[in-house]
Amino acid sequence: MVSVLTSSDIFRALLLALSAIWLLSDLALAKHAGVTRHYKFDIKMQSVTRLCQTKSIVTVNGQFPGPRIIAREGDRLLIKVVNHVQYNVTLHWHGIRQLRSGWADGPAYVTQCPIQTGQSYVYNFTITGQRGTLFWHAHISWLRATLYGPIVILPKRHASYPFPQPYKEVPIVFGEWWKADTETIINQAMATGGAPNISDAFTINGLPGPSYNCSAKETFKLKVKAGKTYLLRLVNAALNDELFFRIANHTLTVVEADAVYVKPFKTDIVLITPGQTTNVLLRAKSKTPSAKFAMSARPYATGPATFDNTTTIGILEYEKSVLASKSTNKKLPLLKAKLPQFNDSTYAMKFFRKIRSLATAKFPAKVPKKVDRQFFFTVGLGILPCAKTQTCQGPNNTRPAAAVNNVSFVQPNIALLQAHFFNKSKGVYTTNFPTNPPFKFNYTGTPPKNIALSSGTKVVALPFNTRVELVLQDTSILGAESHPLHLHGFNFFVLAQGVGNFDPKNDPAKFNLVDPAERNTVGVPSGGWVAIRFLADNPGVWFMHCHLEVHTSWGLKMAWVVNDGKGRKQKLPPPPADLPKC
Repeated sequence: MVSVLTSSDIFRALLLALSAIWLLSDLALAKHAGVTRHYKFDIKMQSVTRLCQTKSIVTVNGQFPGPRIIAREGDRLLIKVVNHVQYNVTLHWHGIRQLRSGWADGPAYVTQCPIQTGQSYVYNFTITGQRGTLFWHAHISWLRATLYGPIVILPKRHASYPFPQPYKEVPIVFGEWWKADTETIINQAMATGGAPNISDAFTINGLPGPSYNCSAKETFKLKVKAGKTYLLRLVNAALNDELFFRIANHTLTVVEADAVYVKPFKTDIVLITPGQTTNVLLRAKSKTPSAKFAMSARPYATGPATFDNTTTIGILEYEKSVLASKSTNKKLPLLKAKLPQFNDSTYAMKFFRKIRSLATAKFPAKVPKKVDRQFFFTVGLGILPCAKTQTCQGPNNTRPAAAVNNVSFVQPNIALLQAHFFNKSKGVYTTNFPTNPPFKFNYTGTPPKNIALSSGTKVVALPFNTRVELVLQDTSILGAESHPLHLHGFNFFVLAQGVGNFDPKNDPAKFNLVDPAERNTVGVPSGGWVAIRFLADNPGVWFMHCHLEVHTSWGLKMAWVVNDGKGRKQKLPPPPADLPKC
């Protein structure tokens, strides 16, 4: 039987063909635009044993450290967080720009109320114009001690790295471990006005290593093949310590910092502050050596306070050839890694000055050449009076506190972003944050007699697209100290840094406006200053704080409110329906 095609059949076939072409072009667009990746994060307690002691810790999905997030530039992430623990929880996606998605940024009482016990929230954001290593962590109280994990953002499909393609990529996440419960530690310290207890160990990917009691079996081991190149994605997720890192008898090449490619440079030692990430290339030796190599990290500490001066060690091992493993079964010696003195601020300054943007046509450094607003912020310590009902350890019932421009930040009871978006800021925050220190003194010299701070919930309000220049100045009150300052919602350019007091007449001549480092976290040098610039092109409320958790608890934090622009793409959309309530 011969079938006859009617005109309607032909029309239908044409429609099908056309819709297939549309579908394919849609798919091609979608592929180009990135995919949506779903993650489920169950916040739950888990028993973990370290340093001969077992304790119950807060985890994501029972994992410590938490799960790795892998995405590509341009992908959208939907991360459903369900809180099964007694604590209020929020998560922050550290270093993600969050362009017009401030509701997903995560700092408690800044962009959201916390996720309460039994509640959930979906963090919904797109990774725009970023590729490299970042990390996620809890952003409430001290829960990030155990709630953290790496974020790996691969380049778009068919895009390559601006350095040789590594044979393998390995996250190396530094953490800090306490035998005691960290929530109890910070709550007790805040109640008594004392300094919180220091940690008992540092960890590499959750493991302390052989320098600690009963930890030889809890050692991170990196197995490499001779002659191969490895990309190590370093993350400092420690709470209170900047860290030096070195692999014995090996040189590293720094290729990226805070998910921004940098001009490659060779170094034996990497310095990384809490909140910073650094990608390094490790080229394994061409012939298999008859030794193992220590991968060691220990603090860079400049303040007067006591600190955890222990060393965490991982082990770099070479894979043996089949012949070698048959003939030799002897124990290989472990070569140690020599690290700088714990307070070597000269090395720190030299290291950070080596970090420069690629500043190529493909990866430009878009430094604001002109400036609309200039700010000068002191960062440092001081004292605050304790409540009459409290008995504090400081003189005249005072406690140590920390501040920006003498204002110790007071956390509000509802999120700043909600108050801003719904025009309900009255009674929540004020926009009179000081542009300059309220009184001038010799910031890095002999401290003034009066070291009392003021306190309040104050912010700086900026019009959309303001070009900001900010000088951050350390002070010597209660001791000069390096402060790793983290800005949410933006990357900034590090124009210059120096020792002593910033000189507004002569120091701007040293500003690098060609290829400065582009970062989200910068160390304000101990007894020194750093100058940064950023473009306020992201509407919302953006937290800026010291990434040493003890200083954040003491009030070394503030926020920038960036108002909506005129265009549709310059406005913050309304909050999602499941935004947690206070």
